[in-house]
Amino acid sequence: MSDHAPASALAPYTGDRLSEARSWAGLSDASLRVRAVTAARDKNAAELWALTQAYLTADTSAGVRTSPHTLRAYRKGTEVLLAHASAHAWNLLHPGHREPGVYVASLSASGLKPATVMARVAAASALYRALRWAGATDADPFADVKRPKDRTKGIVKNPPYRQDFVGAMLAQADAQEQVLLLLLAHGGLRIAEALALTWGDLDLGRRRLLVAHGKGDKARWVPLSARLREALEGWQAQVPALPQTPVLTFRAYSSAYERLQKVALRAGMEHEFRGFHAGRKYAGTQLYAATKDFTRVAGFLGHEQVDTTRRYVELPEDDLNDVVEHFR
Repeated sequence: MSDHAPASALAPYTGDRLSEARSWAGLSDASLRVRAVTAARDKNAAELWALTQAYLTADTSAGVRTSPHTLRAYRKGTEVLLAHASAHAWNLLHPGHREPGVYVASLSASGLKPATVMARVAAASALYRALRWAGATDADPFADVKRPKDRTKGIVKNPPYRQDFVGAMLAQADAQEQVLLLLLAHGGLRIAEALALTWGDLDLGRRRLLVAHGKGDKARWVPLSARLREALEGWQAQVPALPQTPVLTFRAYSSAYERLQKVALRAGMEHEFRGFHAGRKYAGTQLYAATKDFTRVAGFLGHEQVDTTRRYVELPEDDLNDVVEHFR
């Protein structure tokens, strides 16, 4: 396999998103505005989400490669905003200048974590960008709204999985589930990257795999651990492993989550299971422990900024004890 990223098929569902985006973007300016204004007037959740998704697909840098996780978060945020707007008689196209601040305050008062509140505000901002894109309004009501600050470090809120958890999960997983677990916990892949991986992206001879389209559409090579290579080779022997065939037979986030949730139940670890990202943090923490180099860990995880990587690495509390012990 060459060192150049091959052209690959669109990620799951992007074809549908592109078709939907065309149905909006292909309208005349007047027709697009009327459709958006009508949806906003009626607070039509389905139409307003379709508009937002079309905007995100057609007129943002991420485009069709906006991750399914981001789309799920924005869709939920859109639904929450519309429920609030309906309950409080908002005029979506001309909201009062104090209403967005009250909305954010109500989210915080409901007990949501600051990160969730910020995600809801990001979704609301995306909806209004879409409405401006459609020419339905000039309003940008969330531009100056104060967001709550979360002072708890992400590594504390969602720490890496522990070695005993990973071991117990692998012991209960089937061949394909082991591959998924190890792509996260040894390969440090994002779940979207793992689900998009094809057999043609593997270079087992050189002990590496290619993430052809990482976050921001950046490609990177990822070294493979012996355990991950063994799992891939075992799974490869059981399925048609054509170059363009996905490594994992389940392509949806929800399907992957359900599979690992069931593995956790079999392993007696259902209360420790916290989704996919804690596996990626496990990989980053293990690599940093071996290298003591955030820059190398950032490259491994596909982070553009090392400051992002610092949020993925759990440092032991006594990390400096031995150094300080020998001060002169």
